[in-house]
Amino acid sequence: EYRLTYGDRPVWFGYRRNHKGAIPPQRTRKACLRRGKPVGNPCPICRDRNLLVDFRNVKLLDQFICPHSGVVFHPTYTGVCMRQHKLLSKAIAQAQDHGLLWLQVPYVPTPREDFSNRHPAVGKTPPAPALRGPGGFWYSWYERWSPPPAEIARMRRLYRGFLKEEQPPPATTGTPPEAPQSPA
Repeated sequence: EYRLTYGDRPVWFGYRRNHKGAIPPQRTRKACLRRGKPVGNPCPICRDRNLLVDFRNVKLLDQFICPHSGVVFHPTYTGVCMRQHKLLSKAIAQAQDHGLLWLQVPYVPTPREDFSNRHPAVGKTPPAPALRGPGGFWYSWYERWSPPPAEIARMRRLYRGFLKEEQPPPATTGTPPEAPQSPA
């Protein structure tokens, strides 16, 4: 009966959902039953009572999996309603867990590239400071540099009102400063 109805094609092959207008809807319907009655054009699984979505029905589940990538086809591609798509997704996952359906594991070849640091794209780390001698920094950007005096003078002019005056530290002679006397 299945061969007479569908032949060698998938269940969803040639299915076209009825819709208003020239542009087909971008989403499928939630379910093919409304108030207990089937809609005018049910999805490929709901229209056939003999189709059973079960994890053991491998030939049916295999029709809803892309043979190249192993991904479950989108419901807008196959035309099934969201209710049946959820049941299909669960059944496919369960069949893959039980080992009844193949699970696509992509083959990633081992790269034959040179991962050493002998090619020109890899920079060279300079030798450590202990090997360079005294006073040298490991990287050139670690060296301290002071801005030019003209730039310092310009900044002092700009921020004159906000800068504190530099006062030399008080000279210490070794005697502690006198404490202020309080009136008694």
